[in-house]
Amino acid sequence: MDAQGRGRADDIDPADQWVLNPQTGDYELRLSPSAGQSAPPGVPGPRGAAPRPPGRGSERPGGRERGRDQGRDQGRDHGRRQGSEHGSTGGREHGREQVPGQRRRRGAQPEAATGGRRNRRPKKKNTGKKIAIWTGGTVAFVVVVAAVGGYLYYQHLNDNITAVSDDGAGTGGFSKDRAINILLVGTDKRSGDGNKGYGDEGSVGHADTTLLLHVSKDRSNATALSIPRDMITDIPDCPTKQDDGSMKTIPGSQQVRFNESLGQSERTPSCVMRTVTEITGIKLDHFMVADFNAVKTLSSAVDGVDVCLAKDIDDPKSHLKLPKGKHTIEGEEALAFVRTRHTVGNGGDLSRIELQQQFLSSLMRKLKSGGTLTSPKKMISLAEAGTKALTVDSKIADIMKLRDLGMELGKLDMKNLTFATTPVVDNPAEKTPVTVVLNKAKSDELFSMMREDVSLTEVKKKEKKEKAAVAARLKGPKADPADVRVDIYNGSGKTGAAQATLAWLQNNEGVTKSSQLGNAPKNLGKTTLEYGKGEADQARRLAELMGLPGSALKPGESEKNAQGLPAMVLTLGADFKGAGVPISAPSKAPDGIQKVGADKSVCAK
Repeated sequence: MDAQGRGRADDIDPADQWVLNPQTGDYELRLSPSAGQSAPPGVPGPRGAAPRPPGRGSERPGGRERGRDQGRDQGRDHGRRQGSEHGSTGGREHGREQVPGQRRRRGAQPEAATGGRRNRRPKKKNTGKKIAIWTGGTVAFVVVVAAVGGYLYYQHLNDNITAVSDDGAGTGGFSKDRAINILLVGTDKRSGDGNKGYGDEGSVGHADTTLLLHVSKDRSNATALSIPRDMITDIPDCPTKQDDGSMKTIPGSQQVRFNESLGQSERTPSCVMRTVTEITGIKLDHFMVADFNAVKTLSSAVDGVDVCLAKDIDDPKSHLKLPKGKHTIEGEEALAFVRTRHTVGNGGDLSRIELQQQFLSSLMRKLKSGGTLTSPKKMISLAEAGTKALTVDSKIADIMKLRDLGMELGKLDMKNLTFATTPVVDNPAEKTPVTVVLNKAKSDELFSMMREDVSLTEVKKKEKKEKAAVAARLKGPKADPADVRVDIYNGSGKTGAAQATLAWLQNNEGVTKSSQLGNAPKNLGKTTLEYGKGEADQARRLAELMGLPGSALKPGESEKNAQGLPAMVLTLGADFKGAGVPISAPSKAPDGIQKVGADKSVCAK
């Protein structure tokens, strides 16, 4: 049956009936009835239906077959709707469609010898369809190129990164559900273009500038703590991975400069991590090491860093020469600024730390400014500069992991970032002090605040302030230590904690009506003190003696002690630091420590 007999329109051109023969892979002219309409994607067709030729179904996006068949299918669909009424199922054999040879249309006159086709209507040009096809192809090409280009650039940035093992000195990586602690180390190694003239060319480098960046669990505040390079400290033994994969323990050193924790005796950044943890009690997540080029390239990538000087500076050793006032510095001038110390303050390393903190806080403000974040050029420059100039631990040596870390740090409001310096005093062992030692009284308080996520800023944080009702538990009269009855249980996971606390309370504080009853039913994260009615004055006294926060006091029920008298229940938790050591961190920074908010611009003196 021809096209007209199947009810097709008179103007259907046989050229619109070219279809793909699945057996030969070639296009052939089909004048026989078409197969039935295919089922929608995901819905199975009728049993025994002929298989759909490749390239004609909706499952096969794009390609030349789909573009050429689209117009032809319109005519075939019309024929299917009407021709199916005549039972046109010819051409199928054993469930497979056969492709017949060409047949002349009924009633058509043979063509003249000249080959003309006078009875054929000219084919209509579907300009809109061609435009759609070309536009779709162009968009697809652009998407593919962009995807490939993005992948290649991702690989390029990854290749820029230099990674070193943390040798098990860290936590294994930052997490979004806890505080983040990152060690930032600036080395004085003279590697890199243009850096040989800065002093000891052959030096393997030291921990010249070291900051511990602590970001609170809720990302509401952060502290960047500078550790003086000339501070006398102990460097622990440092297991270190060698080039062949083996481990070698580098022996520790006692009472040496802190800056010897890197470079000297083949020490790597993981040794700086271990040393900082020994000093502060803070376990670090990651380290990042920057050389001289990092200062130059990063400052140039943001088109300069704004600094302020309270007086003229002319330092022949750092090669910095600037008049007082505000300046925008980058490149070599920026490096000279962070290395200057002889013409500012007292001319020592502590004065240079203040310059470095000013530079870093200004750089961070520039990084978070709209002019940087909305400039693709600057962002690309920063990505290039950062990945080339930094050495990071292997657990974060991937551009996507660095991005995730950056997203977490980006949640921080700059006004709640405080730069501080480790409290130190002149070394009493030196007649003319050139080194410093920890000021234990102040440094212990500061380190405790950082460990407990207490901000050095004045910003109010709901999570950090106890509710008035809780705070009120510590207010009121306190019982005499001799009248305090308490049973002590060990839920800290530390062997002997309850016995040590009992001995301290009885022998040092006069709490003679106390006893220890072994391990608690389960370990606790935080120490608790439960007490009954009429025992609040005893609870306040014990809280004062042990340094318990108001949140540790739990009004409830007491228990009977061995004498049958009511006794409070003290359960030591994981926050227990030792008998006589306060459990709660100070609520404010100790007086006299050097600190400044990152959102403030301070002129160097």
